Amino acid sequence: MNVRRQHISGIALAAVTALGLGTLTACSGASAAGNTDKFDVVASFYPMAFLAEQIGGDHVNVSSLTEPGQEPHDLEISAKQTAQLQESDAVLYLKNLQPSVDDAVAQSEVKTKIDAASLTTLEKHGNEVGGHAAEHDDHANEELAGLDPHIWLDPVRYAQVAEGVGKAFEKADPDHAADYKKNTAALVKRLDGLNTQFKDGLADTRTKVFVTTHAAFGYLAERYGLTEEAINGLDPESEPSANRVKDLEKMAKADGVTTVFYETLVSDKTAKTIASDANLKTDVLDPIEGITAKSKGDDYFQVMESNLKALQSALGAK
Repeated sequence: MNVRRQHISGIALAAVTALGLGTLTACSGASAAGNTDKFDVVASFYPMAFLAEQIGGDHVNVSSLTEPGQEPHDLEISAKQTAQLQESDAVLYLKNLQPSVDDAVAQSEVKTKIDAASLTTLEKHGNEVGGHAAEHDDHANEELAGLDPHIWLDPVRYAQVAEGVGKAFEKADPDHAADYKKNTAALVKRLDGLNTQFKDGLADTRTKVFVTTHAAFGYLAERYGLTEEAINGLDPESEPSANRVKDLEKMAKADGVTTVFYETLVSDKTAKTIASDANLKTDVLDPIEGITAKSKGDDYFQVMESNLKALQSALGAK
């Protein structure tokens, strides 16, 4: 994720700080997280904002640094957003996913900084994850292999993060601690139910291998005994090598793969080219980095359930 991404410079951040918050407050807009009568939370992108909203309920005012439809890996923090961050009561982010956010958080004076990556375990994933791909892990392209940040696509890890966020909210805003605890428990229960849906829905399938453009589903694959074969690595816009494309076409035939999955926020050109060459279908498997009009659902749970149906169809669930 941090491959080829440009960081916001320390000079730029220092300049914003030097300007003072007063200069920038006027242009921060109605959605700004600071200076409200609620617990103001700035979230780095949709999966973090969703947690904050579900756990905080009526007591929080949540704003996201990443706009709907914007590819989160490409986010560069603006001066306006930096001021918004400085004015908030808490920031909820996922370290190593968005370098400019990491830099801004590190240099901010926000009292409560919640790094979702510290609330669960992260693993190194390359192009191949889970199942028979494990035997190839030692030979993975080292440049593509790294700590995989896509923890929200595993309901179990996402629930662990939710519990940590709930505790952080309770500590930072003790007047509403009881409600945060109650909301967290309700969210974790729903995530437990989602985990059961996936476990039961993918238990008996014709094949366990699926092909995606972006290596976002490694944790999901490992959780439910599947193998993710990604055209690209953790960087969704990297270009696959000719050898990688040939290997995928051979693997697809050998493992009975029917579908090449692509996502809504990144070009589907590579997926459709490989699918056409290998006589395969294409479909959407959404990494839920943002909710847009193209999303197959209005929130995290609806899109995850849509992903489950897509996987069941592609894998030949019985």
